[in-house]
Amino acid sequence: QVHLVESGGGLVQTGGSLRLSCAASGRTFSSYPMGWFRQAPGKEREFVAAISSSGMSTYYADSVKGRFTISRDNAKNTVSLQMNSLQPEDTAVYYCAAPSSIIWTIQINKYDYWGQGTQVTVSS
Repeated sequence: QVHLVESGGGLVQTGGSLRLSCAASGRTFSSYPMGWFRQAPGKEREFVAAISSSGMSTYYADSVKGRFTISRDNAKNTVSLQMNSLQPEDTAVYYCAAPSSIIWTIQINKYDYWGQGTQVTVSS
């Protein structure tokens, strides 16, 4: 069973930065891609960023491209999301997620394992 635990959320002013981390356990971390998703109040959960198993490939939602950076440390079984130039519309619960397949994907329905989420609030 894959276990994911996020940390690093909080309250920040517009234009500020936060770094989210996700610790993974339960399988060979370096064999699988990882993703970050978010869900704002009253909205559906949406894709934010994904990273390949090696870390060599990344993909971002247009809304965060150029501001967010996803990275991973396969030696420590962690994946991170560096968020810069935060805006009020970035306010959401952020989830770390992992697919059951090794196939690289950004489709939310392919992600089977989820963390508990961490709240990010950006004040205007």
